[in-house]
Amino acid sequence: MCPGIRQTYSFKKVFCIKTSQMELFQDVAKPLVDDLIHSKNGLLFTYGVTGSGKTFTMTGSPGQGGLLPRSLDMIFNSVGPYQAKRFVLKTDDKNGMEVQNQVDALLERQKRENQPTVVPKTPSRQRLDPEFADMINPEEACRADGVDEDSSYSVFVSYIEIYNNYIYDLLEEAPYDPIKPKWNGGGTPQRQPNQEFIPPQSKLLREDQNHNMYVAGCTEVEVKSTEEAFEVFWRGQKKRRIANTQLNRESSRSHSVFIIKLAQAPLDADGDNILQDKNQVNVSQLCLVDLAGSERTSRTRAEGNRLREAGNINQSLMTLRTCIEVLRENQMCGTNKMVPYRDSKVTHLFKNYFDGEGKVRMVVCVNPKADDYEETMLVMRFAEMTQEVEVARPVDRPICGLAAGRRQKNQAFKDELSRRLEERGGPVNTESTQSVMHQLLQNLPPLPASEITDPHDDVTLPRLIEVLEKRHKIRQMMTQEYNRSMLQELDSSLVSKENLIQDQRGQLGEKDKTLHSQKTEIDRLEKKSKMLEYKIEILQKTTNIYEDDKRTLQQELESREQRLQREQTEKRRMEQRMQGMVQDTKHKWEKECERRVCAKQLEMQNKLWVKDEKLKQLKAIVTESKTPSDQRPAPDKPQRPSRERDRVPAKRSASPSPVPTGPPVRAVHRRSHSAGGERWVDHKPSSNVELDTVMQPILGSNAIKVSAPSEKALAKCDKYMLTHQDVASDGEIQTKLIKGEVFKTRGGGQAVQFTDIETLRQELPTGPSRKRRSSEGNTAQGGDRMEGDWTDVETRCSMAVEMRAGSNLGPGYQHHGHQK
Repeated sequence: MCPGIRQTYSFKKVFCIKTSQMELFQDVAKPLVDDLIHSKNGLLFTYGVTGSGKTFTMTGSPGQGGLLPRSLDMIFNSVGPYQAKRFVLKTDDKNGMEVQNQVDALLERQKRENQPTVVPKTPSRQRLDPEFADMINPEEACRADGVDEDSSYSVFVSYIEIYNNYIYDLLEEAPYDPIKPKWNGGGTPQRQPNQEFIPPQSKLLREDQNHNMYVAGCTEVEVKSTEEAFEVFWRGQKKRRIANTQLNRESSRSHSVFIIKLAQAPLDADGDNILQDKNQVNVSQLCLVDLAGSERTSRTRAEGNRLREAGNINQSLMTLRTCIEVLRENQMCGTNKMVPYRDSKVTHLFKNYFDGEGKVRMVVCVNPKADDYEETMLVMRFAEMTQEVEVARPVDRPICGLAAGRRQKNQAFKDELSRRLEERGGPVNTESTQSVMHQLLQNLPPLPASEITDPHDDVTLPRLIEVLEKRHKIRQMMTQEYNRSMLQELDSSLVSKENLIQDQRGQLGEKDKTLHSQKTEIDRLEKKSKMLEYKIEILQKTTNIYEDDKRTLQQELESREQRLQREQTEKRRMEQRMQGMVQDTKHKWEKECERRVCAKQLEMQNKLWVKDEKLKQLKAIVTESKTPSDQRPAPDKPQRPSRERDRVPAKRSASPSPVPTGPPVRAVHRRSHSAGGERWVDHKPSSNVELDTVMQPILGSNAIKVSAPSEKALAKCDKYMLTHQDVASDGEIQTKLIKGEVFKTRGGGQAVQFTDIETLRQELPTGPSRKRRSSEGNTAQGGDRMEGDWTDVETRCSMAVEMRAGSNLGPGYQHHGHQK
């Protein structure tokens, strides 16, 4: 249990881990078997998480028989002496029973003996199945009380499984077809080469005339002993679907239902034969259900068919829970909701039990494993809820109106009749007596003539008397001799017979010893053979499971190899793409480096030119200062002009300025309306190179600078300027200022209409202008400066000295500078 979490559930009976199979049977299954023998139905579930021990509880193992073999043993211990002969009671195809007379049953038995049967003949009591004999201890045998001795019983068993919400008959024996594949013992189909598997035919659920649900066309086998019934169960168990999952090595993938049907037919008034009336036959059944395990697919990591099987198992168990919940709600709240029995084959098959046609019991198997905590909580919560559902019990109905004790009275009459016949003795053997008398008459002397003609005849009578006396003596002698010889013969025969009896007894003792040893050896070999068969079957199942695992792993390996090949192909393609991108990036950065190197070279050339220009101007000033005074009057020391634009420059010389030879310089004015009251969007890409040209736009301090188009910036401004740079035809960097106006659209957005393009360029110097012009400066009234001011040496020197160091002013832009 998880730490810190405690859940409490209440049940009618809780069995600990040391509880034996016998104790469990006494409390759970024995009352259901008693009801079965007394013509009442029963249903027993084993429910729990995968690997919790449901199949072991139901079937058991050698030495520890489960609920199913103990139930079969109790049934046959109770009704075994009162069983009817085979085929006297016969099932029909509509969940009913038919009664046949002794002659028809004998003919059908002879007919079935000549055909291969599904179930072998019932073994004798002296030769039990070693595997089954080890399951149940004879000391633990149970017997029901109150068995009706005036009835004959027949036991029928059937075994079905519900797989993927389809019903399959596990006892159905289809004729062998070498073309069509079959299911093997491991729960997987045996496939022929290049052939598809054809699954077995599923069965349908139908309703009989008593509104009870049954499986149409299901095989029902009549069994006469516990061993025969368990053999039928074992044959069907080999066909169940099992598979290997992460939670259980041999996990049941289906719900198995073993149905025990008991037919009870009353005897006639004489107590000899069964009453020939099928309406008087009472049929009861006990269903032992081994439910498949409740499991989460996330834990089993199932795929494909296993995932579909787990989904169907969980769906059927969920339908069972839903039906129980609706029944509980209808009983507790008085509602009349429809119970969804038809949503699952499990609930639809056992609909009659939930409606009151029998007793329902559930054994909940719990695994204390921590990984099964959540599923175990759900199982216990559902099991606790099922206890609150009450099922009505059917009313017992009498079988017939005949007097009780008929079988016992009939048997007592037969015993008394045989006893009286023994007291009277057997009939006399007259043939032997007549033969002995005939031999005696032949050995006696013949009688003389006894005719008397004269009354005075004294010869005939004495002669007759003498002959009769002789005959009498001879008879006595013969009688004595005969008795003596007979006694001797009898004595000799008696001695010979005693000797023969002693010899036969000795031989019989030797044969008994031989038989006992052979029987012991046979039992040992049979037990060993059974164990070897069981081991072989387990090994076969394990081999099939390993083959399935091997096949699955091979498929997974192939899929992974294909995935690896795809990944390698994708990797090679990605490498080629990356190589192309590296080449493109490398080429791009090479061009960018070349452009930056050119720009840096241009900047350094401009700086060197500025320095050269300064030196040249200084040199020119020094040269002019050394000129003789007679050639040129020395002007006063020039005053440094003020930075303010309205200051009037001082005169450099008293001599008149020379007449300017060039056109006058235009008045200073703004080159755009950028410095107005409008708010601008300054759109400069991140790759823009700053050029220190003289003519730079002044956008004001409230301009919004962006590196990408922005809708928010457009909403706040009414002017837009896009800076674009490219390389001109001469290799120089050319900057274009594309200006436009921002206006609102009808849809509530903003749009830009470009109206002007300005171009800024830097050029390499073609040669500085060394032409010196003399001028007198400005007019006396302070008018605009003329072009001669730029050619004046002092003015140029002032401009050269006042320019900041490191300026990007190129040789072709010296006329753009402002006066200091």
